[in-house]
Amino acid sequence: MKILLAVDGSKYTRKMLAYLGTHEELFGKNNEYVIFNVQSPLPLRARTALGKDVIQRYYQEEAERVLAPVLKYLQRHSLKVRSDWKIGEDGETIARYAESGKFELAVMGSHGQGALASLVMGSVATRVLANCKVPVLLVR
Repeated sequence: MKILLAVDGSKYTRKMLAYLGTHEELFGKNNEYVIFNVQSPLPLRARTALGKDVIQRYYQEEAERVLAPVLKYLQRHSLKVRSDWKIGEDGETIARYAESGKFELAVMGSHGQGALASLVMGSVATRVLANCKVPVLLVR
């Protein structure tokens, strides 16, 4: 199975990894994993002031800071894994990546906000669910 693991480096990412570790059908050597991180675009003024090379290095470093521990964890278990990252709006970018990569499942941690908090603040998980045609497993 080709599985997308959407990660942000939060405690919810760690909960998602712990869940995978306890479910052999999702956490096994027969599966292919891609850990994926979305970097939010910096404001235009900052991008203009700092220049393209500095901004690109910043995005790369931030993505690696999030991806490296997850990659290390999965490689310790001898799993087929690679990592990738994009710049964009988180929920929509995850959904597009899951579909274009022909993943069979997308897995991500969720904050588990209540309905009112999600309505007021929005939710990455809600946007992924609204935009993704690939099955999504939310771990709370």
